[in-house]
Amino acid sequence: MPREAEPSKNERAFILEALREDIRLDGRPLDAFRNIELSFGDEYGVADVHLGETRVLARISAAVTAPFPDRKFDGIFTVTTELSPMASPAFEVGRQTETETLLSRLLEVALRRSSALSTESLCLLAGQQVWSLTATCHVLSHCGNLLDACNIAVLAALQHCRIPDVTVKGEDVIVHSIEERNPVPLAMLHHPLCVTMALFQGGEKVIVDATVREQQCSEGEVVVTANKYGEVVQIAKLGGVAADALVLLNCVDLAVAKVKELDTVIAKALEKDARARDVGGLVAELRAENER
Repeated sequence: MPREAEPSKNERAFILEALREDIRLDGRPLDAFRNIELSFGDEYGVADVHLGETRVLARISAAVTAPFPDRKFDGIFTVTTELSPMASPAFEVGRQTETETLLSRLLEVALRRSSALSTESLCLLAGQQVWSLTATCHVLSHCGNLLDACNIAVLAALQHCRIPDVTVKGEDVIVHSIEERNPVPLAMLHHPLCVTMALFQGGEKVIVDATVREQQCSEGEVVVTANKYGEVVQIAKLGGVAADALVLLNCVDLAVAKVKELDTVIAKALEKDARARDVGGLVAELRAENER
């Protein structure tokens, strides 16, 4: 089974010595993210995220299907990840690695189990027809911190996504095309974002958004998922050195501050995309007409 190339002893010693002096190889502060570039596709529900040199493409697909027998009033929402050799030689086609399994589980807790999306709003006809949404993360380049990049991509894609409007007459469900009616946005209840922090020096040194080399040299990782209101969704300690309770509390405080920054980045990108799609100011014109 292929593995990610390990740093040499000299490279590892250099990285650790630099971190003891609060220096990172790319010149960032310890609590800073790499440059984030977020763009959207021509279709709704497609988000492309560049986190430094890590790149993830998320796509939301929707289909009408039958609900689960024990969840007759809820739609279906699933998150899947696809890691290919194009992103890293450590990934194989058709063979799920430990990284992919862990990534899928953390994303599921962060986005699905936290009820970020209202699944009740996806119900069309109770017990018969509901919307089934699938968020697929395609990892195009792996240069560290896949979880945060995938989380940003999926959350941005969900906020950007539009599904066809429907009309229910009795037991008949009519799905309208884009030409007939404007598609409608998804009902998002909150916007949870993951912040992954790497631990060094027995947990005393914490860095945000570690690169591949920094992750390989770290003594453990802590993932905190929260929204901009400071509500914590999950705290995951991913092996390695034992972390003191005070260290975890500091990680939570740091993560909540970073989540607010990430939420602002997504909001600005969505606003920019909305302006680009609003040719001739049609949306503002219709809004003014409705107000009159």
